[in-house]
Amino acid sequence: MPAFSKILSLTGWSGRQPMRQYSAAAQSQLRELLGKQLSGIKEAGTFKAERIITSSQSTQITVQGSDQKILNFCANNYLGLANNPEIVQYSQQLLGKYGAGLSSVRFICGTQDIHKQLEQKISQFHGREDTILYASCFDANAGIFEAILTPEDAVFSDELNHASIIDGIRLCRAKKQRYKHRDLADLEQQLRSTDARLKLIATDGVFSMDGNIAPLARIVELAKKYDALVFVDECHATGFFGATGRGTEEYDNVMGEVDIINSTLGKALGGASGGYTTGPTELISFLRQKSRPYLFSNTLPPAVVAVGLKVMDMLLSSSELSQRVQSNTQRFRQAMTKAGFTIAGENHPICPVMLGDARLASSFADEMLTRGIYVIGFSYPVVPQGKARIRVQISAAHTESEIDQAIQAFIEVGRSLKVIK
Repeated sequence: MPAFSKILSLTGWSGRQPMRQYSAAAQSQLRELLGKQLSGIKEAGTFKAERIITSSQSTQITVQGSDQKILNFCANNYLGLANNPEIVQYSQQLLGKYGAGLSSVRFICGTQDIHKQLEQKISQFHGREDTILYASCFDANAGIFEAILTPEDAVFSDELNHASIIDGIRLCRAKKQRYKHRDLADLEQQLRSTDARLKLIATDGVFSMDGNIAPLARIVELAKKYDALVFVDECHATGFFGATGRGTEEYDNVMGEVDIINSTLGKALGGASGGYTTGPTELISFLRQKSRPYLFSNTLPPAVVAVGLKVMDMLLSSSELSQRVQSNTQRFRQAMTKAGFTIAGENHPICPVMLGDARLASSFADEMLTRGIYVIGFSYPVVPQGKARIRVQISAAHTESEIDQAIQAFIEVGRSLKVIK
């Protein structure tokens, strides 16, 4: 018997169970504590069960336990490109050429020519000098504030910013100030009273739970008045919002006036994964030296880079898809409002159907599924208490008949649950 096998035999480890036995008392305590909290979540009607999809991401999907096709209205697949045949084929092509992954971070041996090509195309799309890729936009948000801000600086964050912005700001040592949601008077008061070296205003371009939009033009005006920088997270805008899909700054007519843009490749831009920061050359170069999620995470896999490359080529050549999602959005919002529903947000494909009660939102989503429509109820802590909703998301790939089918299902369920008359 080999020496190592003999040692394992003496320890009693057979390979069929964990080698180390953890403290039974400590694990029992952990189970009890978490079990009580889970029970409380279930009793409150806010437990988030995961439905298992057994098909590719598309407007029509199948879920585990059923072969019936259902219409998907809750994905971030805004341009309908998550299973685009041309994109899939190109991804397979680069997978064969460049392999499954780099097994490395960028600065050691994890940079391929395709990574640089994608960064150049993203810079071109946004009209910026340079771009740095991350594994996700969550990583991009985690990697920027700590890298560039010191205790001499201050960051001003909208109170409803995405969790990744909040967590990223927590990591830095700058003075941290929150301003009331889209409240420019509150923001100006804080800017006026600071003596910070660098002043950075941080906001979502589009707020994902409400579908409302940052007043970016006025934020830019304040930034100029008080010598501040503007950072915008464009995850729910890049590729489809604004006349040509350039996002919130295009929508609010301030193209090129935002200092730093973070966004994702994992929503409209193919739905795979990956994120980025785009902006001034010096900033991007500095992040390559100092941004911890970049320095200590494996580079994006070639197949994922391929998705980004192909999508960028499509968006740089045509804005047809962004125009289609905008017309689909108007169709849904107008019909739902006419039916008596309260739809939050502002002309954005995130269309929150406001219900208020968490249990009602969960029951509503379940009833919609029986009618072949896949939507999800959102409740606390994802949204404030008393603000539960069904967040509908419109795609360029939805046909008019599919949108009408979803509207009809909403009307039927809304009447049966006494949400509308």
